[in-house]
Amino acid sequence: MRLYRKTNVTLQKANRSWIIWVTLFMAYVLCLLPMPSWLAIGRPEWLAMVVIYWGMALPERMGIFTAWTLGILLDVMQGVLLGQNALGMVVVAYVALRLHRRIRVFPLLQQSLFILVLVGIYQLISLWARSVVGRMPPNLLFMMPAVVSAVLWPWLFIILRDIRRRYKVS
Repeated sequence: MRLYRKTNVTLQKANRSWIIWVTLFMAYVLCLLPMPSWLAIGRPEWLAMVVIYWGMALPERMGIFTAWTLGILLDVMQGVLLGQNALGMVVVAYVALRLHRRIRVFPLLQQSLFILVLVGIYQLISLWARSVVGRMPPNLLFMMPAVVSAVLWPWLFIILRDIRRRYKVS
């Protein structure tokens, strides 16, 4: 009887992991949604923020290889240099996984500043990859997604935390 309960709990946890994949898919959809050109300059890095959240909340479920795979898929979907987003996602996931215990206890304002730095690093890696190919932006507006992501972080954090608690994803 005890073995059955333990197996049943394991199956329930495995069945709830689809929530993580649904949130990652929604982040992909938000990344690929068309926007007007004047608004696209500040497009938040949805996928990076969701990877950071799951890396902080459940580090055993979000690994470096998963982040790399998500980055490669984003490269293919956006039609950019292969590995550009993958390298950025790996760096973001690595830092989030290494510091997840510290970040988790920060208030949302400090977490937003952390997101500003992490997404800024992600943007700098992306800028470096674009400069290798010869497509550099003429000004510092390429850092706008980091600022917008930091501003949106508290709401995204609260939404994902509520989803994780509601569906008991652990």
